[in-house]
Amino acid sequence: MRGVDVSIFNENVDWPTLKAAGIDFAICRTGYGKSGFDENFSRNVDEAHKAGLICGAYHYSYALTPADAGQEAVFCKGIIERAGVLLELPVWFHMADGDTYKKRHGFDFTRRNVTAICKAFLDTIKPLNCGIFAPLSWLEEFIDWQSLGCEIWSAQWNSQDDFKGRMWQYTDALKIGGQTFGGNILYDKSEQAVLGQSTVETEPPKPQSTSDLIHSILSSHSKDEPTSSAQTEPPKPQANSAVINNILSNIRPQAGATKSSAEPSTADKIHGVLANMKNKK
Repeated sequence: MRGVDVSIFNENVDWPTLKAAGIDFAICRTGYGKSGFDENFSRNVDEAHKAGLICGAYHYSYALTPADAGQEAVFCKGIIERAGVLLELPVWFHMADGDTYKKRHGFDFTRRNVTAICKAFLDTIKPLNCGIFAPLSWLEEFIDWQSLGCEIWSAQWNSQDDFKGRMWQYTDALKIGGQTFGGNILYDKSEQAVLGQSTVETEPPKPQSTSDLIHSILSSHSKDEPTSSAQTEPPKPQANSAVINNILSNIRPQAGATKSSAEPSTADKIHGVLANMKNKK
């Protein structure tokens, strides 16, 4: 799915044009820090919904400590509750330093601190569904995202997504109808991978039963047999069920017998019986 992220800086968004251009969703900014709210948040969500898009939200963080992040979460939650809007997609905690505020205010750029800040926001904004939005470099260097157990929206302005979490911001200059937006791809669960590790779960094949295995071997055995060019009628073949019973009688352990570690497997016994059958022909 294709989407845009918007804030008050995107004025007079033409939502029907976005929908017509193939945009499926919008991530609308709630605000920033502990007191800065985006005046267009409620309107953006309402208008996007009217145009047929689904919506999520993001909150830009200025938190320097986990305590700050907790206060930002309370503020963000309040904005969403007062707006009374439905969000089909998560709220995203925007962790970056685009305007160098953190650097200018002595931010502790350690993996431990940045991860703790993210966790504080995630824990406090519950029960709202929340994920982390960050540049790829932050996800690689500063955020222990694996320990957070949440969805990830990565920003990498490139033709290739090297992280491939839940969502990818591939540009900040998507132009549609004369307007410019952040451009995003929302992946299906089956499309997700994280740092090259696919999240698609495949169920291992179920083991064949002994009867199924025998049928399979008999089928392959019959296909491999050479056809006779003689015109005389060949002897009537034994029914598969009778052959199977014959094989099973040869591989069943005798009463009172104990299994030896050197005893051939069921498959080995079947192959042995079939080999004897072939030699008798």
